[in-house]
Amino acid sequence: MTKLPNVSGKDLIVILKKIGFEIIRIKGSHHLLKHSDGRTTVVPVHSNESIGVGLLNKILKDCELTKEEFIKIK
Repeated sequence: MTKLPNVSGKDLIVILKKIGFEIIRIKGSHHLLKHSDGRTTVVPVHSNESIGVGLLNKILKDCELTKEEFIKIK
């Protein structure tokens, strides 16, 4: 089983932008990202606080990425 790295919200947004996601809206500390094929997800950005494992898994599921694909992109 692959262990996910610790990433902050800012870092996660940079990674998602590499694969075609764009920020379409920001409400407070929550950034809504959308891909041209219709996939969407919300990423919280709280200074440099790491995103929890459960939330990161949910974001990867929303983005239709496997853990291995995410690690390769990072």
